[in-house]
Amino acid sequence: MKRNNFLRTLFTAAVMFSSAAYAQVSVMLPANPGGGWDGTGRQAFSAMNKAGIYTGPVNFTNKGGAGGTIGLAEFQNSQTGKANALAVFGAITVGAITLNKSPIDLNKFKPVARLTAEYLVIAVRPDAPYENLGDFVKALKENPGGTPVGGGSAGGVDHIALALLAQAGNVPVKDLNYIPQAGGADTVTGIVNGTLKAGISGISEFQQFAKSNRVKILGITSAQRMEGLEVPTFKEVGFDVEIANWRGILGAPEMPEENYKLWVDRFTQLNNSAEWKQVMQTQGWDQFFLAGAEFGDFIKSESERINTILKDAGLAQ
Repeated sequence: MKRNNFLRTLFTAAVMFSSAAYAQVSVMLPANPGGGWDGTGRQAFSAMNKAGIYTGPVNFTNKGGAGGTIGLAEFQNSQTGKANALAVFGAITVGAITLNKSPIDLNKFKPVARLTAEYLVIAVRPDAPYENLGDFVKALKENPGGTPVGGGSAGGVDHIALALLAQAGNVPVKDLNYIPQAGGADTVTGIVNGTLKAGISGISEFQQFAKSNRVKILGITSAQRMEGLEVPTFKEVGFDVEIANWRGILGAPEMPEENYKLWVDRFTQLNNSAEWKQVMQTQGWDQFFLAGAEFGDFIKSESERINTILKDAGLAQ
């Protein structure tokens, strides 16, 4: 009898573990299909499946708008306490929460993992009168209003990177003439036709145009030079700026601790897998991994830094 009870208990525990391990996962992608957040979420779970880390069902929900705050607010309201509810988000969301006066509180979410990063570059016309990034910052300082710079949405990571460069070059951030563009192609068009003196965006937006000599890249916001790209970092030129358009995974507020630890472990395994490294290479993403509490500390420090910049730029109170 005792043996039967023991076996029954063991079987029940195994079923419960199996159910927890392979119950359907709900993943909020707070952007429209086809973008960076959409790709990050779908590619991560595809690689996780191929690596045998998690092979259960996944339900993706796309809900774009307002820098990810619309989808993330819905996720916060509907998924609190859920054991297998995750959301993709990134650097853009941090500023968007402030600019959109969103009720989202990132401290309530479970910081699972920071996965990828794309560094930003400044590009100009090949015949622009700037030999290097220092020349451009000098022109920006002499006439910030007459030096329009295009990039992503106001308060987004492109805008913030330009503001950090301005601060490093003693240019008043509030005097910058930053013009948001609908996309990278529009920024390139503005650079080429002269309506923009420069553009700032992720390296993937400009690299192909630099290769065809339509634009010239002056600098990149990474800590070290990127392999295969003969472009100096902002720091090399004397401007202490390092920033990336990073993307990561959040767990639902009040997610049970055992599930939270399980997802941190799964994404740690994913980061070390050959399948994910292949995805990174194919997509042109940089590894930018942090997990658990360390990722939580990063989110807090990044929120403070970005919100300070937004206030300096006059975009936030």
